[in-house]
Amino acid sequence: MSRYKYLPARLVESLTGMGITVRRPVHGFMPGMHRSPHHGASIEFAEYRPYAPGDPTNLIDWPVYARTDKYVIRQCYEETNLRAHILLDTSGSLAFRDEGPMAKMEYACFLAAGLMYVLVNQRDSVGLMTFDSALKRRFDPVGTSEGLRPMLESLEAIQPSGRSDIEAAIHEAAALVGRKCLVIVISDFLQDADKLLRGVRHLSHDGHNVMALHVMDRGERKLSFGGVAELRDVETHARLVVEVDEIKSAYEAAVAQHVETLRSGCTDSLAVYHLMETTHPVESAFSKVGI
Repeated sequence: MSRYKYLPARLVESLTGMGITVRRPVHGFMPGMHRSPHHGASIEFAEYRPYAPGDPTNLIDWPVYARTDKYVIRQCYEETNLRAHILLDTSGSLAFRDEGPMAKMEYACFLAAGLMYVLVNQRDSVGLMTFDSALKRRFDPVGTSEGLRPMLESLEAIQPSGRSDIEAAIHEAAALVGRKCLVIVISDFLQDADKLLRGVRHLSHDGHNVMALHVMDRGERKLSFGGVAELRDVETHARLVVEVDEIKSAYEAAVAQHVETLRSGCTDSLAVYHLMETTHPVESAFSKVGI
């Protein structure tokens, strides 16, 4: 794995022992570590149901019968493997770098590569979709280290460009991912929060576990300069001359409100939200999403 740019040996070493679990039941093909909506013989208790003629008598919960004089069957959740899809934003705004040691795009690629490694290492499967205003490339989920090779190599070829439409890309992906799974969206989320959250709610309504990883440079949250400056939109290339000191407080308050709206909106939609600042070592970023 160490031959890949975004999965160097030091990152692999830091991910040793890390795992990712989900809150909501998922569908899988093989025994694994995640709760399935089907009932089986694992150790996590699900519910009782009345005994029916034909049920094996060894499934009867005799302690309950002793207390209630009722025959009931103790059902447990079946454990299953997980299918995950990583949605990676590659739009032009990800090329931005100010205070971080790397551009947002590079940081996002390290996150994507590390998550792929962890998921496959815990016997799950993971796929990759890249997008800007729509889906660009799609790799079906794989469950082996060798299967990750095309995805890891594709990360190295990414050149962030184009305008983003995160909501549209999420809706498009929702139609493709199939049965209940984990969807991890990695983006700088530079779009109206209400639109972004419509996409998150779509995935959540379909029964998917959703994780939103918000990649930001600290310079986007707290402006590090003042005076008169010409600002350029990295996606549209539009230019605007502003007196930074006059707008700094309002700008920083608007960014903080955007982050909080995304955080609370994801929580309300049963999604997980994490802010990832590029100034933090990428190895430590995974402690937010793992167990």
